[in-house]
Amino acid sequence: MYAVIFKAKLRQPDDNYADTAERLRERALQEYGCLEFNSLTQGDDEIAISYWPSEAHIAAWKADSEHLSAQRKGKMQWYDWYSVEVVEVQREYRYPP
Repeated sequence: MYAVIFKAKLRQPDDNYADTAERLRERALQEYGCLEFNSLTQGDDEIAISYWPSEAHIAAWKADSEHLSAQRKGKMQWYDWYSVEVVEVQREYRYPP
C-alpha cells in the first residue's frame, strides 16, 4: 500500500475550491481505486493523505484530466506553495484491531 501526502499553504480559496476538492476526492475513491482519503485545514495550512493499492493507481489519478486542471488552478490561484510525497506503507497498526 502507498500513501500520498499533500501539504499546501492556501492563498485564495474560493467557493469553487471546496466544490472541486470534494468532487475530486469522490472521483479518486470511486474511479481510481483510492482506499482512503483524509484532509484537514487549519488556518491557511492544508494536509491531505490518501492511500492507494499501487503506484499505477497513483499514476492514473495524477494523469486524470480534471485533476490536472485543478492542479493548474492551484498553482495559479489557490496555493502559495504545495508539496507531494509518495511513500510506501511498511506496516500498519490499528486499535481496535
